[in-house]
Amino acid sequence: MRKTFRAGAVAMLAAAAMLTAGCSGTSGTGSSGSAGDPDQKVELTYWAWAPNLDKVVEVWNEKNPNIHVTVNKQDGGDPAVTKLLTAVKAGSGAPDLIQAEYQKIPTMVAADALADLSGTEANETESHFPDGVWDSVTLGGDALYAVPQDTGPMVFYYRADIFEKLGLSVPTTWEEYAQAAKAVHAADPEAYLGTFSSNDAGWFTGMAQQAGASWWGVDGDAWSVNIAEDPTQKVAEYWGGLVEEGTIDNKPMYTPEWNTALNTGKQVGWLSAAWGPGVLSGNAGATAGQWKVAPMPQWDASKPSTGNWGGSSTAVTTQSKNADAAAKFATWLNTDPEAVKALVKETGIYPADNEGAKSALTEAPEFFANQPDFYDVVGDAAQNVGSFTYGPNVNVAFNAYNDEFAKAAQAKQKSAFASAVESMQQVTVDDLKQSGFTVK
Repeated sequence: MRKTFRAGAVAMLAAAAMLTAGCSGTSGTGSSGSAGDPDQKVELTYWAWAPNLDKVVEVWNEKNPNIHVTVNKQDGGDPAVTKLLTAVKAGSGAPDLIQAEYQKIPTMVAADALADLSGTEANETESHFPDGVWDSVTLGGDALYAVPQDTGPMVFYYRADIFEKLGLSVPTTWEEYAQAAKAVHAADPEAYLGTFSSNDAGWFTGMAQQAGASWWGVDGDAWSVNIAEDPTQKVAEYWGGLVEEGTIDNKPMYTPEWNTALNTGKQVGWLSAAWGPGVLSGNAGATAGQWKVAPMPQWDASKPSTGNWGGSSTAVTTQSKNADAAAKFATWLNTDPEAVKALVKETGIYPADNEGAKSALTEAPEFFANQPDFYDVVGDAAQNVGSFTYGPNVNVAFNAYNDEFAKAAQAKQKSAFASAVESMQQVTVDDLKQSGFTVK
């Protein structure tokens, strides 16, 4: 696995180049062997963007005076990754730890920016997390590049009052979802059960993941790209068919128009993740108590599955001189019961830690006070997240999604959705090859 990511100088630099011109990786050790005594007095820096994370870290610092952690607040997403890879290339300025989104881990590994933690106590945490989440930080191999922190298992939010008014049952299969969508739109031509959002690649990735897709793979020293295979094509054609029929909206999420529709009952459902209550309460606060949560509709009801949308981990960088100490902190932060409870309270995450999620989330979010079993539903979904491998050029694939599906959504043709998947595949493969990776 490690060899695959670092096979040749061009490949080592490729992921960084995808994020910013002139930025590339260096040949760090990628291991934690030089970390030294984790109990020596050390200072660690932690780049992260989760709100109030410094309050959680204060708990650690009070109990561990020999390993002091300072949080440096960063912008999330690509800016943080770009900044890290720039520091790695320069050979200085990188933190000891970084909050790393799951889909960005291969990019950082390809640039030799993340340490392999398989020789530290972090490697003993596997049993704490769902299999699909653990795969995200191991990339399906023996190396460990981060400790999972939060996750976004996908579920189905719906207006229970409108469902009751229309006499609709909550859909348990995608066939039933399509039927419910037609019923909602027939009752009110301005209302939709959901929307196909062409600017949310993470959302579509989770939908494809539920269907059994894994867009990248590692075969020896080569990458494979598997976007244009049956699972993703099935999802694309399903949504393309609904858009073509006009029973599902084709406008992006997170727009003023979408927010208004949530408030007025014109968006009757939302396929989203565990963090959805925060969005709903912020954008449609007047509808509190009218929504409920249910598992995602299934392709095969006998084999429950769901996708993941969002989530991050705590990784140790290859430039850390105290990687063992950093791994010790990362382990505590994401698996210690007190730490996980503090993360939930202060940052509002849905923790990846199985037991932490059960003990820290004992009451439904205020927005869903009408559904006491809210976190039971979400917790069951978290255990059914399928494995999904991201690749070192995830940004290229996501940009291709935005470009190709924007055109497909505008065309409102099922065939255009299928073609968009093929285009995503070709763009992703071409970029890997141009970046110097071996593609099989």
